Amino acid sequence: MNAADIKVKRVSSRKRSREHLRTHLRPAGRTAGGGPCPQKCPQTWRLCSIMADPQYCSDSEDLFGDYDSILEDSSLLAKLDDAEQTERQRDVQPQIQPDFTTLRPPKDAIRRQSCEDVLTDSILDALGDEPFEDLPASQLQFQEQVDERAKRIRLQDGDKTSTPVRNVEDKPQRQTGRRRSMKDQLKRTMVCNAAAPSPVSRSVMLKEAVVSEEISVAMQAMETVSTETTDLGPFFGLPSKVKELMFKLRGIRSLYDWQETCLNLDCVQQRKNLIYSLPTSGGKTLVAEILILRELLCRRKDCLFILPYISLVQEKVRGLAVLGLELDFLVEEYAGSKGRFPPVKRRNSKSLYIATIEKAHSLVNSLIESDRIDALGLVVVDELHMLGDGSRGAVIETTLAKVLYTNKSTQIIGMSATLGNIRDLQTFLRAENYTNDFRPVQLKEYVKLQDTIYEVDPKEEDCFKFSRLLNFKYSSSMQKTDPDHIIALVTEVIPTHSCLVFCPTKKNCENVAGMICRYLKEEFLQIREAEKAVLLRELRESGNGSVCPVLRRTVPYGLAYHHSGLTSEERKLVEEAYAGGVLCLLTCTSTLAAGINLPARRVILRSPYVATDFLKRSQYKQMAGRAGRAGIDSEGESILILQDRDRNMAKTLVCAPMENCYSNLLQDDGKGLLSLILSLVGLNISRSLDQVLDFLSGTLLSVQQKQLCAEKSLTETVQQSVQLLKDKQLVSVSEDAHGQSLHITKLGKATYKGSVDLTYSDLLYSDLCKGLEGLLLNSHLHLLYLVTPYDMIAQCKPDWMLYLRQFTLLSAAEQKMSAAVGVPESFVARKAAGQTVRKSVNMDAVRRMYLALVLFFLLKETNLWSVADRFQLSRGFVQSLLSSSSAFCSCVLHFTEELEELWPFRALLSELTRRLSYCVTAELVPLMEVAGVMELDLCFFFSPERSSFITPAIKRCLTWRTPTRRFSAAPSKTCLRNKPIRSWLLPRCC
Repeated sequence: MNAADIKVKRVSSRKRSREHLRTHLRPAGRTAGGGPCPQKCPQTWRLCSIMADPQYCSDSEDLFGDYDSILEDSSLLAKLDDAEQTERQRDVQPQIQPDFTTLRPPKDAIRRQSCEDVLTDSILDALGDEPFEDLPASQLQFQEQVDERAKRIRLQDGDKTSTPVRNVEDKPQRQTGRRRSMKDQLKRTMVCNAAAPSPVSRSVMLKEAVVSEEISVAMQAMETVSTETTDLGPFFGLPSKVKELMFKLRGIRSLYDWQETCLNLDCVQQRKNLIYSLPTSGGKTLVAEILILRELLCRRKDCLFILPYISLVQEKVRGLAVLGLELDFLVEEYAGSKGRFPPVKRRNSKSLYIATIEKAHSLVNSLIESDRIDALGLVVVDELHMLGDGSRGAVIETTLAKVLYTNKSTQIIGMSATLGNIRDLQTFLRAENYTNDFRPVQLKEYVKLQDTIYEVDPKEEDCFKFSRLLNFKYSSSMQKTDPDHIIALVTEVIPTHSCLVFCPTKKNCENVAGMICRYLKEEFLQIREAEKAVLLRELRESGNGSVCPVLRRTVPYGLAYHHSGLTSEERKLVEEAYAGGVLCLLTCTSTLAAGINLPARRVILRSPYVATDFLKRSQYKQMAGRAGRAGIDSEGESILILQDRDRNMAKTLVCAPMENCYSNLLQDDGKGLLSLILSLVGLNISRSLDQVLDFLSGTLLSVQQKQLCAEKSLTETVQQSVQLLKDKQLVSVSEDAHGQSLHITKLGKATYKGSVDLTYSDLLYSDLCKGLEGLLLNSHLHLLYLVTPYDMIAQCKPDWMLYLRQFTLLSAAEQKMSAAVGVPESFVARKAAGQTVRKSVNMDAVRRMYLALVLFFLLKETNLWSVADRFQLSRGFVQSLLSSSSAFCSCVLHFTEELEELWPFRALLSELTRRLSYCVTAELVPLMEVAGVMELDLCFFFSPERSSFITPAIKRCLTWRTPTRRFSAAPSKTCLRNKPIRSWLLPRCC
C-alpha cells in the first residue's frame, strides 16, 4: 500500500493562544515608508514573531483552521532558529574581501540590514543541509520548493561572480524581493497546513489505512458481486472494525447460524428485496443493522429504518449513535416533532434515518418531491406484519409502494412475525422470503386452569396436556385476594430469576404489583438494597421531588409496574433497573411486548384479554415470546391464566395457524386510498386516472383485490375516491386532449404536506381561518387550542368542578377567547353545578379546550407532576398529550406554510413547536437544542434560584461552542470534547 493511499481522519486540536508569540517587531514591508526599523532588534528575536503577525493569521479569519501545523513542529523551529543565529554571527563578523573593500557597506547599514532581512540564501542553505524526514507532507513539499529555488539562484548568479563591480543598491533590493517571496511561500504553506491533518501516530495511521482499504475492497466487491460470491469482506462485506465494535459495544462475538445463512443468501448479495420471518427474540434486528452498515459504508447510500413506536425509535437512535460516531455516518431521529423535511443534503457523510411509520411516510414524500429519492439505498421495516394493522398499516403500504414505484434500485428489507399469507407480501414487495423457527432459548407454553398447569401440545386432541399441580398453601384471605394464584406462580422464579406479568389494563398492573408485595417475605427487602435506594432517588429526581406511591411501596421488594401512565423518564429508569437485575418482576400491559425487548425467565399472561378484546394470535405470540433470556436461561416459560369460560377460545388462540395480513387502504371508508391518491397527485407521480390505476397495480391492495374488492371493482373504487376528493376541494379535474387531468389545490397540497388526516383537514382549515379573526397573542392559550390534536378529544372526560376552577384562573381576555371558540364560562358553571344546559354546545370544542388548558398550565409551570395533580390525570396521559400536541403542531406548521392566507401562523407555530417539544421555559429552549442536553441536565444547573444565571451571552457561548451534530437526539450523558455533559456545561457557563 502506498503512503499516498493512506487516508488519515482529521483530528482538530484546540487552538492555542498566540499572545506570547507577539512582539513589537513587524516585517520590513510593513514599516512606515519602508525605512529602517526604528527600534533595535533583540538578540532573541525569533521567526515566530513574523508568524504571529496579523498579516499571516487573523483571529477573525482563523487562517489555521483550529490548529497550528508549523508552530506545533518543534524540530522545524529549532532548525530555523539555529540557522538564523548562524547567519547573524556571520553578518557581524568582519568579512575580508581584498578586491571589493571599497564596496563594503558601513556597519550601521549592516545592522539595519540584519534587522530588515530575516531569511537569506545562507539560511536556506543551512536549512538544506539537514534532512526533514519528520515533517508533515505539506512542509516537505515546501522544503523541496525552497531547495529548487536556491539551486536556480546559484546557477543564475554563477556567471556573475567574475564581475568586479556591482551596483551596491541592487543587493538589498534583490534580497528584499527574495524575502517577500519567502514570506509569500510561508504564508501559502501555512494555509496548506491548515487544511492538512494534524500529526498522528503511526499506529493510528495504519489502523485508519486498514479500515479505508477494507471499505475500498468491500465497495469493489459490491460492484462486481456475483451469485458465486458469498463473503464480500472481513465481516460480511464490512471492515473488521465493525466486528470489533459489535463485540466492544454489545458483546457479540459471533452470529447465529441462521444469521450467517441469511446474510449470505444470493438475493441479499444481489440486493434483491427480502422478507425474513422468525420468532420473537431470534436476533432479526442484528441482520438488518449489518445490511444498513454495508449500505452506508460500502455503497455510500442513505438508509431508512422504520419502527412502529416512538420509544423504539429513541432506543434505536441511542444504540446506533455510537456506531455512527465511530464509523462516520449520521443517525437522525424522525419521531414526534423531530425531523426535517426534506433532510439536510450532505456531500460527504451519509445518513441513517430512524423513523416512526408516519414520519417515514413524510420523509419519503419530501425525498420524492425534492428529486432525491435515488439517494435512498435501503429501507428496513420492522414488524412488517403491521401492514394489516388498521390506518397505520395503510401508511406503511403507501410508503413502500411509493419507494417501489419511484426508485427501482432501492432495496427493501422486511422483518416479520410468521404470517399465513406471506406470499401476498412477497408479491407486493417483489421479494424473496427466508423463514426459520430458531430461538436462542427453548420456549415452553403452558396454560393454567384453577390450580392445574397444562402444557400446550398441538398434537393432543384437546391441545392441552397435564403437567403438574400448583404446590403453594393459600390461606382463606389470600385465596380471596389472589384467586388466580399469581403469587404462587411468581414466587417459583423470583428473586433468583426474572418474571413478567402481562395484565389487561393499566390499573390492574398497579393493583397486581401492590398485591404481590403484600405477601412477599422480608428477605426480598435485603436483596440489592442499596441499588434499589438509588433507583428510588432517581425516580424522585425525575419527578422533581415526587415519586409514585405505588412504586415507592413496590421497588424495595424488587417489583414495579410498566405502562403508558408512567412518564418516559420513569419508564426508562424502570427498564434499566429490570435489565440490570435490580428489579426482578414487572407487571405490564401488552405494549411492553411490542416495544423494548425485556425478556424474562417466566412470562405470565394474567388474562387472555386486552381491555375487553380477546387476544389475537400475533399478540399472544409476541408476549409469550418474551420468555427466555439468551445467554442466561436454558429455557423460557409462558403461562396463560384461563377461566373455564375461555377454554375453547384459548385452544384457537394457542394452536391455530398464524393470521393473515390484508391491505387496509379501504378501511375506514377508504381513508387510506384517499390519502394515497391525494399525495400521488400532489407529488406529480400520477396526473390522470389511468396513472393512478397504474400505481395501484403495485400495491398490496391490487394483489388482494379478489378478496377485498368483491362488491366493487378497484377501478370503480378509485373513481369514487377521486370524486370525493374533488367534493372536498382537495383536487380539481380538467379536460385535455388526453382525457381528464388531475390537479392538486392549495388546500390539498397543504393537507398532504402537513400529513393532516383527511377527516380533519377541512375542520382544521376552518378553525385556523376563524382563529385569525380574533387571535389572542398575549397568551399561548389560543394557539394551544388550535394545535390540540383532534384524535385525543375522545379520550377526554372533563371533571366539571376542576374545569370551572381552572377556568376562573384565566384572564378576562383568555375567557373571552374561550367563549369565541364555543366554550363560555356560563356553560362550564352550569355543568359544574349539575344543571341542565338548554343551549346546544359543541362538546368536541369543550373537550378540546379542556385539553388546551392542561397544555397551557404545563407550559406555564413546566412541572408535569403538578399539572397532572391539578387536573387529576395520570402523568403518562399528560406526557402523551404533550407529545401528540408537539407532533400535531409541527403538522399544522407545514399545513400553514402552503396557504398564503395563514401566513401569521408560521412564525408563531415555529416557536410553539419548540416549546412543546422540550416543555421548558422560553429561556432554556436554546440550551435544549444543544446536542446531548436534556431537561435533567438543565434542572441540575439552572434551578429557579439561579434563573438570573442564564444570560444571552451564556446562550450564545453554549450554542457557538457546540461540536458538530452527529445525530439529532443524544443520550443524556453524551460526551462533548471528552467530558460528560454535566461537567461540560458548568465550566462553559462559569
